[in-house]
Amino acid sequence: MDNFNTTDMENYAKKIDEKYADRDADKMGYQEFKSAYADTVEKAFHYKGMSDVEIENRLVDKVNETYDALTVKHSGSDVGVNISITDAYDAYINHDVTIVEIAAEATTKTAAALENAPNISNGINDIQNYDVMKNKLVMEVVSAETNAELLETVPHKDIEDMAVIYRFDVKDIVGEGATVIVTNKMLDNYGITPDQLHEDAVKNAPEIRPIVIQGMAEVLAKQMGVEDLEMLGLNIPPEQEQIFVASVPDNVHGAGILAYEDFMDKASERVGNQSFFILPSSIHELLIVPDNGMMDLHSLEQMVREVNATTVDPSEKLTDNVYHYDAQDKVFELGEKFVERQAAKERGEVKEAGAKKSLLGELKAAKAEAAKEPHKDVIDKGVKSKGDVAI
Repeated sequence: MDNFNTTDMENYAKKIDEKYADRDADKMGYQEFKSAYADTVEKAFHYKGMSDVEIENRLVDKVNETYDALTVKHSGSDVGVNISITDAYDAYINHDVTIVEIAAEATTKTAAALENAPNISNGINDIQNYDVMKNKLVMEVVSAETNAELLETVPHKDIEDMAVIYRFDVKDIVGEGATVIVTNKMLDNYGITPDQLHEDAVKNAPEIRPIVIQGMAEVLAKQMGVEDLEMLGLNIPPEQEQIFVASVPDNVHGAGILAYEDFMDKASERVGNQSFFILPSSIHELLIVPDNGMMDLHSLEQMVREVNATTVDPSEKLTDNVYHYDAQDKVFELGEKFVERQAAKERGEVKEAGAKKSLLGELKAAKAEAAKEPHKDVIDKGVKSKGDVAI
């Protein structure tokens, strides 16, 4: 099954259309390629002796990206693998490869993934039972603008120009690192409200993925070693630390801690019980900078935008903005809003502390409201996806 019959595939491609296998032929348009690629992949599985697979066209919504895909499953299986048509077309247009070669490589990788796919038949009942799944709820924070289409299909809460979305951590069912984004359809099938979902996530996410806040020097020491850090003059004493890294133990989707009820208080305590700026390093972690006059908003904004443009993978980018938490007024907001609010104070246009809704206040209000509403268990028959794995 591991050997791909390239000759058969080339002969097949030529029978359909000579340009499928001719590197010098005119390139197909996307829609023509999409149809030809699905047909070629299907035949590729056939030539590999895998005639029991089911292939379905679907649009996959992931954080920071949406792409056309072919979902491949063994007949009757609950687990499939997504093959990106979008990436395949990019390779076809921009690199010296044919549709046959692209399909051959994708089929070989997919066959291996299917062979190693977990058997989740025993976990299906759990996935369909919200009383079980609510204990697996975690939270993620994403850019609201970049993920506008995704947010139309999933329950979420806005935080300035970001949004909190929810995932089920299903590593015990599917495998290490596996998560499933909670969709509106899933909520309808479970028979629960977005507020109930949020209340359960606020309760369980910190238990599953606790907050980890470390000084930047401490993080670098773990990555580089203390000796190398000292040699570069970066071994800063803890009491002099000016940048802190906030995430979760495995550093995956760690920016979600922004939605935890006690994150702001813990972060403030970590930086010396004072206000602080938040830099969105990525969807996986946040940087915390004490608001002690050593760094100004403009400099921090420049830093974030430069790093996002040169270092952060687009699929992991959060936003280009800087945020601020006022430890005295208990207000989380965009950095520019904080500056405007401070200017208003100086002009005598003082707002009462807490008059502006804070995230913490909204979370507590939602929790109180959700507690009044009952919920019931309903089987979820929707399609769920995690990365390149479809469940």
